[in-house]
Amino acid sequence: MSTQTKPSIVFAHGIWADGSCFQKLIPALRAEGHAVMAAQYGLDTLKGDVDATIRTFGRVSGPIVLVGHSYGGTVITHAGVDPRVAALVYMAALGPDETETSQGQQDKFPKTDVFKYVEVADGRVWMRPDGVACFAGDLSPEEQEIVYATHFAPASDLFNQQHDGIAWRSKPSWSIVATEDRTVHPDLERSAAKRMGATTVELKSSHVPMLSQPRDVLDVIRNAAAAVISWQPNFAAAR
Repeated sequence: MSTQTKPSIVFAHGIWADGSCFQKLIPALRAEGHAVMAAQYGLDTLKGDVDATIRTFGRVSGPIVLVGHSYGGTVITHAGVDPRVAALVYMAALGPDETETSQGQQDKFPKTDVFKYVEVADGRVWMRPDGVACFAGDLSPEEQEIVYATHFAPASDLFNQQHDGIAWRSKPSWSIVATEDRTVHPDLERSAAKRMGATTVELKSSHVPMLSQPRDVLDVIRNAAAAVISWQPNFAAAR
């Protein structure tokens, strides 16, 4: 593999979102020569979401920088054990250990404001309109309306499911801590990043820095990709 080959970027979204939440990142990365895909999955089961993300790896070439937002951090923690993945980027994200679930990791920290504004119906957990300010409060009112109109509700037991494989134990990681996050507690994000040994950047952002501060998020992804480029001969040999 040539050292000039740029790694691919694959995104994994969280709950109350889908792959379109990365819309402000994808054009810039593609223009810089990266193959980019955002995995789309149903938020029905953790295994199903991990499997869907791994299937997406087949649409790009390795090595892959795997980026997860929110619950997408749980997804990349497990999907990232795939040998095509060279690096992980966590964005306002969960990152459970092998003994934890997404919910178990959250329960170790104070409950965040957004959970005052949810409703369980038809076996799914919906965010009420008045919860958007806790999720994406630093976006314009118009963008917040789009976030609500497109929010995608997870299965009510999704955060209590487990899966094998902890990629951050063996893969280099980067972490973006959203210091104004009212959905995933910032101290959870800091603790997870420290446990991973992740290269960490703190942004004064709501839970959606990829929408509110895309330039800063792009810089973190670029740094991860640049590191992967420097490792590519060894990565190819390891595969």
